[in-house]
Amino acid sequence: MNFKTSGKLARATIAATVLFTAAQLALAQAAPQVKFTTSAGSFVVEVYPDKAPKTVENFLQYVKDKHYDGTIFHRVIANFMVQGGGFDANYQQRPTRAPVVHEGRQAFDKGLRNTNGTLAMARTNDPQSATAQFFINVKENAFLDPSAQAPGYTVFGKVISGMDVVNTIKAVPTGPGGPFGSDVPKTPLLINSATLVK
Repeated sequence: MNFKTSGKLARATIAATVLFTAAQLALAQAAPQVKFTTSAGSFVVEVYPDKAPKTVENFLQYVKDKHYDGTIFHRVIANFMVQGGGFDANYQQRPTRAPVVHEGRQAFDKGLRNTNGTLAMARTNDPQSATAQFFINVKENAFLDPSAQAPGYTVFGKVISGMDVVNTIKAVPTGPGGPFGSDVPKTPLLINSATLVK
């Protein structure tokens, strides 16, 4: 047996195994994607469990539970954001699970910002109140990021295709609707389905 050749073969096998394992790991950690099919068209979002793990897990569970199917974008502000995921077309609020822990600072520290096209959790004034509702930033909204004075809003994903559809949504005429004082699309913008595609 040629030990020199044998040693080279062993090292090559180890190197190939390491590369294969790294590729497997990268594949396993690939960012999940969710396709939203709406009455205005479809768009796809990518979410980042490595940066906001509990938030992403919470969001994907709502997707798997079909919570978003049949809900509307109930708050649309053209120079700010579009918000949905909480109410049906009759403005009835969908039941939710307990709030998810706020991960705004963690996600911010890992590079996620409230920039145009990013996906973030909606909440009340209580940072620990986010459940199912989300919003898509349609401009740079740095004032929503965590700071020394405020906890900010947890960014956990971004639109990777169909931003033209989101821009169509942001431009619809709005006014009062249901229990809301303003910013409600005059023609309901329905989320027909939200489906995990990757």
